[in-house]
Amino acid sequence: MSADLSPSPAIPSDVSDPINARILAVSEDRISGFVNEPFAAIAFSAELTEDLVIERLRAMLAAGVIRRIRQTLMATNLAPGALVAWRVPAERLDSAFSYMVKDDPFSGHVVIRSTDAETPGSVYRLWTTLKVPQGFSMTRHCDFLASQVGAESYRVMPAKRLFTLGVGHVRRRGMELGSRSEEPGRVLDTNIVELSPLEWRVLTALKREFAIDEVKPSPWLARADEAGLPLEDFIRVARSLSGREVIGRFSTFLEHVKPSATGERVTRYNALFHWRVPPGREIEAGREVGRHHILTHAYWREGGPEFGNVNIMAVAHGTDKEVVLGHKLAIDKHLEEAGIPVLYTNVFWGGRSEIKPSEISPVEYARWAASVGLALEEPKSRSALRASSSDTKEGLRLE
Repeated sequence: MSADLSPSPAIPSDVSDPINARILAVSEDRISGFVNEPFAAIAFSAELTEDLVIERLRAMLAAGVIRRIRQTLMATNLAPGALVAWRVPAERLDSAFSYMVKDDPFSGHVVIRSTDAETPGSVYRLWTTLKVPQGFSMTRHCDFLASQVGAESYRVMPAKRLFTLGVGHVRRRGMELGSRSEEPGRVLDTNIVELSPLEWRVLTALKREFAIDEVKPSPWLARADEAGLPLEDFIRVARSLSGREVIGRFSTFLEHVKPSATGERVTRYNALFHWRVPPGREIEAGREVGRHHILTHAYWREGGPEFGNVNIMAVAHGTDKEVVLGHKLAIDKHLEEAGIPVLYTNVFWGGRSEIKPSEISPVEYARWAASVGLALEEPKSRSALRASSSDTKEGLRLE
């Protein structure tokens, strides 16, 4: 590799470039867990050289086509989280969106959604994902946010189970309608994992997104130094965390809907699918839904009466609305063929959106609460507070 780490303007950075598309088809969501040499792993799966993969990733990161490269963590296992729908007066919708993006470090995906017709829940236009660090109250946090943005009501929908989790927008382009796996989707629990101070320290160094000059072979060597550990100890702890399913995937993140710096759009339509199936059949239905390759997320969440008591939700992206709906119809047909009654279904379309990592450090939460005047109860989990503050000055953020 050249000593000059700045990508040449002549290096293609468009998603549509055949080599870049080949890399992204792997790097978005195919490198699961922790691996010692993530860029070499991407190169191996893409059948390219590591030097070429590094050169192209640097170029796409510099151009803003890739918005971040990082090791993701399993958010559902490290901090209590939920999908939250907010009912906000129309005249306050834009300001509420901006507040969630700019002023709440614990909200991740922030999306304004709409439906094609007036349906249960269509008055809930603002949707966010939320992580409230271990030991603090999600209800108290949501009440505070509601008071700040003028929300008339909100619905908190924690995930009871996950069935699909992976992005991969590039590899989903042109996917056959109804494409699905032979086996049902996995069932992933959402139990919170208690970590030691050493494990928090490794995670803090592990998850930080990569600067351009860090996209190189042996990327964990500097991170081990950052954590104050020999490389072999850093890798041992990281592998242990990966085995406990605390670590998600090594990933390159693209903009979902917004055009990149080069003007390309990876997707145009972001659809949140809703289904209501009979109580007691949620896991069975979730696994059948989770078979479908078009979905980036599928989970069991309780929508409550505000959303027609739906209990299975999934997310799909695409560049053509009718194609996205075609995938939805294929899933509906598969559920019918599997003998699972669908009592109600709906689609919420994403419009304006911003995606950012969610802070999960209890220490950072306490600091933020003090800065905004939010009175807190004593944290329930002192071990989580100690762990997150031990030997680290920065919080943890999750995709």
